Amino acid sequence: MSTPKNTRTTPIINVLGLFILFLNREASSQKIGEATTDNMKAAILQMDSFLYDIAFNQCDAAIFKKIIADDVEFYDDRFGLNKPNGKEIKSMTEKISVNGKLTRKLVSCTIDKLGDFGAIQIGEHTFYVNENAVGKGKFIHIWERINNDWKLKRSISYEHKAI
Repeated sequence: MSTPKNTRTTPIINVLGLFILFLNREASSQKIGEATTDNMKAAILQMDSFLYDIAFNQCDAAIFKKIIADDVEFYDDRFGLNKPNGKEIKSMTEKISVNGKLTRKLVSCTIDKLGDFGAIQIGEHTFYVNENAVGKGKFIHIWERINNDWKLKRSISYEHKAI
């Protein structure tokens, strides 16, 4: 004699099974998303290091030009808008080197994805002359991702204060 099947529990089990598969897929995609976000944040921190530790702090105009976009715009609370070209970048790095060594150190920042375009970095930094803290400020950087390269597209520097 065969046992009759309960036709009411079969659809519930099927729905429950699909729900468990959905939850497992969502958890897996969230882990992939977290890894991708972590990779992006690490890349932006590396670009910040190239931009300041090498290009700015070491007055390397060639590296600076590689990091910034061709149509970069710098906004500053003291000087307004600046759209540098190659000569202005060289001039800027030469001015940094004059009258003592001006360097910048990152204090803190947050980095978030900007859709498929790139990332936004918001933070604070301190400026030093000959290793003496002389000022601090806040910044917003818009980074554009082009294939596997990151370029600084827009930079806003504000709330500059002497220390």
